[in-house]
Amino acid sequence: MDVPFVSAPAVRSTTPEGRSGPGRMAVWPGQPHPLGATWDGYGVNFAIFSANAERVDLCIFDKTGTREVERIALPEYTDEVWHGYLPEARPGTLYGYRVYGPYDPANGHRFNSNKLLIDPYAKALFGSIRWSDAHYGYRVGSRNADLAFDRRDNARVMPKCRVVDRAFTWGNDRPPRVPWPETVIYETHPRGFTMLNPAVPQQLRGTFAGLSVPAVIDYLKSLGITSVELLPIQAYTDDHHLVERGLRQFWGYNTIAFFAPESRYMTTGLLSEFKTMVARFHEAGIEVLLDVVYNHTGEGSQMGPTLSFRGIDNASYYRLRPDDRRYYIDDTGTGNTLNIAHPRVLQLVMDSLRYWVAEMHVDGFRFDLATALGREIHGFDQGSGFCDAVRQDPLLSTVKLIAEPWDVGPGGYQAGSFPPGWAEWNDRYRDTTRRFWRGDAGMLPELAARLTGSSDLYERRGRRPWSSINFVTAHDGFTLEDLVSYESKHNEANQENNRDGQNANYSLNHGVEGATDRPEILAARQRARRNLLATLLLSQGVPMLLAGDEIGRSQKGNNNAYCQDNDTSWIDWAQGDNDLTSFVRRLLALRRAHPVLRRPQFLHGRNQSPDGLKDIIWFTPQGTEKTSEEWRNPESRCVGLLLNGAAGASAAADGTRAADDTLLIVMNAHSQTIDFTLPTLTRAAAWTAVLDTGSATGSAEPGPCRMDSTLTILGRTIMLFILTALSAEDPPTSR
Repeated sequence: MDVPFVSAPAVRSTTPEGRSGPGRMAVWPGQPHPLGATWDGYGVNFAIFSANAERVDLCIFDKTGTREVERIALPEYTDEVWHGYLPEARPGTLYGYRVYGPYDPANGHRFNSNKLLIDPYAKALFGSIRWSDAHYGYRVGSRNADLAFDRRDNARVMPKCRVVDRAFTWGNDRPPRVPWPETVIYETHPRGFTMLNPAVPQQLRGTFAGLSVPAVIDYLKSLGITSVELLPIQAYTDDHHLVERGLRQFWGYNTIAFFAPESRYMTTGLLSEFKTMVARFHEAGIEVLLDVVYNHTGEGSQMGPTLSFRGIDNASYYRLRPDDRRYYIDDTGTGNTLNIAHPRVLQLVMDSLRYWVAEMHVDGFRFDLATALGREIHGFDQGSGFCDAVRQDPLLSTVKLIAEPWDVGPGGYQAGSFPPGWAEWNDRYRDTTRRFWRGDAGMLPELAARLTGSSDLYERRGRRPWSSINFVTAHDGFTLEDLVSYESKHNEANQENNRDGQNANYSLNHGVEGATDRPEILAARQRARRNLLATLLLSQGVPMLLAGDEIGRSQKGNNNAYCQDNDTSWIDWAQGDNDLTSFVRRLLALRRAHPVLRRPQFLHGRNQSPDGLKDIIWFTPQGTEKTSEEWRNPESRCVGLLLNGAAGASAAADGTRAADDTLLIVMNAHSQTIDFTLPTLTRAAAWTAVLDTGSATGSAEPGPCRMDSTLTILGRTIMLFILTALSAEDPPTSR
C-alpha cells in the first residue's frame, strides 16, 4: 500500500493533559478508508465511522496498556468517517478512542468521552475487561440511572486495540471446499475440547494452538469429520453479572470486536496462531467454520456498559424504538439488536466476513439468530440488504453459509425461508427425532419428512437436501448422554434458580434421573444413543455432531452451560466410551461408502430405476408398501425405508451414472419387539444386515437373509440392510 496522500500540513498530537510540543507524534490527514487501523509498511492509517460525533480522539498507550501517552484529535472528517495517519505508529501500537457528542438518550445519543472505546475494526485486543462501574456511561444506582451522565474514566480497566501486521506465509494452503452432500460438521469449542485432552500439551490447552496439534486433527480425521464448526471465537466480553457470581461467559455469544480473535484462546496473542490452526486443518482436508454473532453486541440494553458501538454512534449502530429512542428493539433477547439495515453497519458485517475468509482463510459461517440479520423495517425479508449483499458477494457466495433461522422478535421463526445458497439449522429434525425415539405417538409422518431432507421446508428455488443441517444435540441443550439420562434440566450451577434453559427437551431417562449403576438402564441408554446417532447419520441432509457425544460426554443435566467454564463443559476424554466412538466411526464410514445416503436431489418416490423400482419406498412391518391410511395411524412406530441405489444416481463428471447399493433401514420405536418381513424385490438377491443398534457394538449378525424372511426387530432398535447378489456358495437363510 502506498503512503496516504497528504492534503494538509502535519499537526502534532497532545498528551492526555493537553500539552503539545517537540517529540509528540505527527498526525497527517490520512484517508477515510479502509476503516480500522491499517499498517502500510510506513505508518498507520486510522479511520472510524461516526455520523453523529462532534470530535474523535485517538488515544495511544504504552506497551503495558496502562498509561495513555498520546491523545490525538483525528484531523479529518470525510463521508461520516473520522481519520488520520500516524507515520510513527507501528504494529504493536496500543490504542483506543474517545468520542465526543451529546449525551441525549431520549434521541438515541449516548456519547461519553470519559469512556475509552474499542475500535469496531480492531484486529486484535490487548488485555481484558476488568469490571467496574466506570464502564457505564451513566451513574449506576441513580434514579433513572441511564439518563444521568457519568464522568469516571475507564481506560485503566479496558482492553486496548492493537495494530497488527497481517503478513503470514500461507504457502500452498487451499480451502478444502468439501461438497455440501459430503459434509459432516463437528460443533466444538477450542477450550472445551482441549482443556482435559491428554493429547494436548498442558501449556497449549484451551487455545487455537492446542486445537491444531496433530493428535487432535488425526482424531477428527479418523472419525470422518469434514468440517469443524467453532463456537464464537471473535473477541467477546464476560457479562458483569456473571463475574460478580464467580462465573464467566463460556460459549462466547457476547461479541464486542468482530475482527479480533478472542485473546483467551491464544498463547501468543498473534494472529499467526489462528492462521496456523486453519492451515493445519486444511492440510488434513478439514474445513474451519465459525459460529458468528452479528445480531447483537456485548453492550446489552440501555442499562449496559459503554464499551464500543454505544459510545461511537449509538443511534446508527443499534435498532432503537421509534416511539422512544432511549430504548432498544430487542429481537435477540440480549438487550440490543444491531441495525444491519444501516449501510455502515451492514458494511461492518460484510467487511468482517470478508476479512475472516480472505485474511484468516476460514471456510464458512454459522450465523447466530440469523433472522435478526435479515430484518428490514417491516420484518424479516429474504431479499433484505444483508441477504442480498451476501448472495452477490463474489467471495462470500462461495463459502458455506448456515443460518440459525430464528430470533425472539415478531415473526422470528423463519425455518425454510432463507434464500438459495444458504443451509439452515433444522430444529424440527432435532425435535422430531427425539420424540420418535422417546415413543411419542403420531411422529412417523413427520419423521419421514425429516429423514429425507425436509423437502417441505427447503424444496424451492433450486435448494437441495443439504439445505437441512440435521442435528439431535448442539451446544444449546442436553448432550447426547444427558438426553437419554435426564427428563428435566438441572441448571442450578448457573445460579438462576433453574429458570434458564429450555424446558421442552423431549428426553427420556429410562427409569432413573441422572447417573446410575443399574445394568438394564445403562444398556437401554446405550441403545438409545446408538439409535439417535444412527438416525442422524443415515438421514438425507448434512449431519452435525456435538463434540463429545461420540464418547458419551455429560453435563450432569445442565442444558444451558453457557457460563460453565469448568469440567461441566470441558470434555473428559479419560471417561470416554470407546465402543460408542467406534460406532460413530462405523456410521460415518457407511455414509461415505453409500452416496444413496446423501442424495443431491429430494426423494419423492417418483424417480425409477430400469427395473421400475422407485427411488424411495416406505414399508410396513408386513413387508408391503405403506398406504395413506397406514400413515395416518398414530400408533405406528415401526417402518422400513428403502433407498434404491439404482434410481436417481447422480451424474459423474464424464456424464456416466454409477448405481449405488440399495439400502433398507428398519426403525422400531416401539418398546416391544416387532416381527418385520423383509420386502421382496427380486429372487436373485438377498438382504444382508450391516448394522443393528440392538447389539452392544451395533454389529449385525452376519450372512444374507432371504427376501421374504421375517425377522424379530428388538424394541427401540434400528437395523440397516444392503441388497446383495446371491451366489451358489452363499445361499440366503430364513430367520
